[in-house]
Amino acid sequence: MSIKAHHIALSLLSALLMACTPERTFQVVDGVMLGTRLHIIADSPCDTLYRGAMQLDREAKNSMSIFEQNSLLNRLNRNECDLLDKHITRNILLADSIHRLSGGAYDITVKPLVEAWGFAGREAQSAPNVDSILEFVGMEKVRIEEGRLIKEDPRIALDLNSIAKGYTVDLLAEYLEATGAENYIVDIGGEVRCKGHNRQGNAWRIGVESPFDGNMTEGDYIERRIALHSGAMATSGNYRRYYLNESGQKIAHTIDPRTGYSTPSRLLSTTVVAATCAEADALCTMLLAMGEEAATAFVQEHPEMAVYLIFAPRGGEAFEEYISPAMEQLIIQ
Repeated sequence: MSIKAHHIALSLLSALLMACTPERTFQVVDGVMLGTRLHIIADSPCDTLYRGAMQLDREAKNSMSIFEQNSLLNRLNRNECDLLDKHITRNILLADSIHRLSGGAYDITVKPLVEAWGFAGREAQSAPNVDSILEFVGMEKVRIEEGRLIKEDPRIALDLNSIAKGYTVDLLAEYLEATGAENYIVDIGGEVRCKGHNRQGNAWRIGVESPFDGNMTEGDYIERRIALHSGAMATSGNYRRYYLNESGQKIAHTIDPRTGYSTPSRLLSTTVVAATCAEADALCTMLLAMGEEAATAFVQEHPEMAVYLIFAPRGGEAFEEYISPAMEQLIIQ
């Protein structure tokens, strides 16, 4: 997004905020944002919440989308420019901190690998040359200098799909608070942030879906429910976006950037509660990329993290699970 266009977007949001009235009632807003389901419940006195959300949708897509041909992110990946905006800058900085925390299991330079394995809108290569692709994968090969993205190799490409949706949830939550909302929940495709209480005066209740292969429903099958008064929650899984290769091996969309391969694992779903949705979103992907044993060990070493892991059954029909001490306090069912 150009500087002029960015100022126009901010002006439009300011105009929408001025249209708010002093009356306070809970509103429900449903729609489509970032190509997925949008759901808002908020006690904002503003009657332009949907228009504000759609403006943020356009701003987020123009900045961080890998599916919008002329987004800033795609132009950076094509080396047509190097000047960053605030959204991509914030995402890179947070991604770098999660990368360091994970020992390299989380890495937003994974895009060439994701494409080679047939995700991010690309067809899978029959036999990806993983070793050659790994030469230009690694967070240590990019940096920010004076607001510009510096790459060690022009073939390096960023994929913010593991963090941008959560970040956009945070932007929308900030917008709701700017309109005067004191109690709200924002849900974009299962990434959630909330504050205060629901219409019944209770904590917000958020479901974690059952991670059986091919589950494309929207809340029809729930494993657990989590109660939140404030904070954000995200869930990632390998039970929707995957395929079987010629050998019958499951290739999931979460690729370990350290090896270049989809990690064989019983870990089906990761759920994290954090202060921001961007952080929760990235941590979920990090744990999924680690695989069953490493993810479980990591959570056990960080009991202050609110994490819920679901594993495929070893022999029986029921899923197995691991719930961190911090998450146990939030689970109500």
